[in-house]
Amino acid sequence: MRSLFPVTDLTTTGPAAPDREWSLDELAEAYAYPAELTAAPSAGLGADPSAGLAAGTSWLRANMVSTLDGAAQHDGRSQPISCAADMRIFGTLRGLADVVIAGAETVRLEGYRPARAREAFAARRAAAGQGPAPAVAVVTGSMDLDFSLPLFTEPLVPTLVLTGAGAPADRIAAARKAGAEVVIAGDGARVDPARAVRELAGRGLTRQLTEGGPRLLGQFVAAGVLDELCLTISPMLTAGDAQRIAGGPGVTVPERFFLASLLEEAGFLFTRYRRTDS
Repeated sequence: MRSLFPVTDLTTTGPAAPDREWSLDELAEAYAYPAELTAAPSAGLGADPSAGLAAGTSWLRANMVSTLDGAAQHDGRSQPISCAADMRIFGTLRGLADVVIAGAETVRLEGYRPARAREAFAARRAAAGQGPAPAVAVVTGSMDLDFSLPLFTEPLVPTLVLTGAGAPADRIAAARKAGAEVVIAGDGARVDPARAVRELAGRGLTRQLTEGGPRLLGQFVAAGVLDELCLTISPMLTAGDAQRIAGGPGVTVPERFFLASLLEEAGFLFTRYRRTDS
């Protein structure tokens, strides 16, 4: 792996370009959350975004993969278009996060399990005041989930279920009985993306990571609450009618993000974009 941007001592050109596996510490430094955020994870909300990131405000980043022709999945899953380096970055982003947010359909398709504690990130998480592993937060309006799965019955920290006030009462009760923490983040049957971000931040979960799927990411984009996109560009072509990384209603005016970093390995590009006002 090499850094193409920003230019560092790991950036060269031609045949001398470094081709080695980065350590997890190097990846963690490359993908660190803003220092202002990690300095005070439990502080209050409501800072003025125009003043930069105030301590205690939330930071929502997304991690997605796309082929050259824009497919976010193959046969319904992201794994076929991924690679070993992409999975190391996937693990690193989880190792840095307070909470991993996923839509119910992604949880079902990808077979989500509880996030595990990893020794490689233990010291870094302890220094940042984090627990041994991130919580998983599942976004669902219908509450159509199997609460007997390990994601709900065997997590290191309780799994959160983000839903609306109009969700079926019996399903809310079933979630709580399984040990999940139900978070109301919408007035009707659906979840309000901006409110979901605020509700999680209010619980001290300010370093937020969403892994999709495309419908959920599209909702975060449309709500204007996505701060950062970590996008792996896979050197593959799939054709077909696979989803893009973000779906749903479009925004009125496209929102501009700037390139924060660019890594490369074996033709895969690992990009990191940040919103211009973040």
